[in-house]
Amino acid sequence: MKKIVLLVALCLCVGNLFAQDADKLRDEGDAALKAKDYATVVAKYGEYLKQNNYQDTARIFNCGYAANQAKNYAEAAKYFDMAVKMNYNIDDSYVGEAMAYRNLNKTEEFLTTVKEGLKVIPDGNKNKTNLEKLLYGYCIKQGQAAQKKGDLAGAEKMYKEVLAVSNKDYQSNAYYSLGAMLYGNGAKILQAATPIATSEPDKYNAEKAKADKDFKQAKEYLTKAIELDPKDENSKKILASINDILK
Repeated sequence: MKKIVLLVALCLCVGNLFAQDADKLRDEGDAALKAKDYATVVAKYGEYLKQNNYQDTARIFNCGYAANQAKNYAEAAKYFDMAVKMNYNIDDSYVGEAMAYRNLNKTEEFLTTVKEGLKVIPDGNKNKTNLEKLLYGYCIKQGQAAQKKGDLAGAEKMYKEVLAVSNKDYQSNAYYSLGAMLYGNGAKILQAATPIATSEPDKYNAEKAKADKDFKQAKEYLTKAIELDPKDENSKKILASINDILK
């Protein structure tokens, strides 16, 4: 009987020590957050949340925020994803998670997070605008990088991701990027084929057909860009050039 009593007392003592330790970690994390010592916030809150069994939603969110500030983007994505699943501060959590994946250059995770956030966050919420801005900036940058490498299919995919947003300026710029890219590729094909126009007419005609296909698709994209932004002079200039080529 004495052994049972001692065992119960020991368990209670250990439980109290864990509770005190968790409280200490939480308070140290709070102090670090106030001092903007973000790396310490992540360390203290991380240990506290383990002991807390991840029940403190406010500090889960704050840990994600601190991790982004500390450039610990993998941890930021983890904690913001928890906050999203707990439906806590949902709009800021989606933005924080998207920023983390952007900085990790995890394209698929970034796109999934942004698209889910755009579905959930209501119109008029500033964070819906922020998500669209993140999507636009990331996809245009990635599209340009792919285009520079000659990966036109990859560039096209990234530019088209922008078309999911509601911002007409972003849409217009994406259509311009698509149109300008295909125009440039068509012009490159046509220029390379021109020297054989007389000597190898069949081969030239085959290459010209490829170029014309790009020009026609570019024309569609540029027309849409101008519809969205009638003041888009760059699209107008390229469109005029395409119309001359296709006469």
